[in-house]
Amino acid sequence: MIHIRTKDEIELIRKSALLVTATLTEVANFLKPGITTLSIDQMAEQVIRDNGGVPAFKGYGPADNPFPYSLCISVNEVVVHGFPSDYVLKDGDIISVDCGVYMNGYYGDHAYTFAVGNVAPDVLKLMRVTKEALAKAVYEARENNRVGDISYAVENHTSKLNGFGVVRELVGHGVGKKLHEDPQVPNYGRRGDGKRLKEGMVLAIEPMINLGTHKVLTLEDGWTVVTADGKPSVHYEHTTAVRKNRGEALSNFAPIEAAEKANAELNSSYHTQSEVTA
Repeated sequence: MIHIRTKDEIELIRKSALLVTATLTEVANFLKPGITTLSIDQMAEQVIRDNGGVPAFKGYGPADNPFPYSLCISVNEVVVHGFPSDYVLKDGDIISVDCGVYMNGYYGDHAYTFAVGNVAPDVLKLMRVTKEALAKAVYEARENNRVGDISYAVENHTSKLNGFGVVRELVGHGVGKKLHEDPQVPNYGRRGDGKRLKEGMVLAIEPMINLGTHKVLTLEDGWTVVTADGKPSVHYEHTTAVRKNRGEALSNFAPIEAAEKANAELNSSYHTQSEVTA
């Protein structure tokens, strides 16, 4: 069933989505080579709970194999659903952090991919193009368009124009009172296909794009999805409201990007000072 949300409901979803934004902003501040991905998860859970939210992912899923962490942390070739662990981040890694929050009866869900130190140019391009594709997809989330218009926007920009692999087994989705609602929102498709969009629908639009093949594998833990060729993957996501003339991202990358930039400048300054001292 596809839900049409009231103005008040959308504002509650926005509050949940912006707590995700605040959490990912703290990740941007915290991130550096030498820390474990588990330490990021622990920090983020504290931020969520201190601000009146509940981590949406922790305990989510089948009763015999629920997701055990607050964040999905996916490093390099991991596409999505990576487990936080004792893995120590190193210069050149990329890390996709997917976060969900439940608060005031509604969910927010979005994701961001971070560069750790000096990342290879082709991977930086993959990150830039995927973020651009998300912006184009959000724009297409307008009344009387169809889901396929969103899907086409992602596939055209990432695959047809830039040659990257679009993951097909995993899709975006509706979000609201449940973490995953109808409709499904693939990242590939044709204009004019799929469900018609109506103002008040809220979607989690989330391009998952690979440097190489679009093919993926799921590991034995039943959650972690990796690229079939071992090449890096990138994931960005916005909680998005369907509006009359263009979609509206209820989550916000701007504070994450500002923190990311400040953190990079701080680390660069630290390294410069260390070299002078040495």
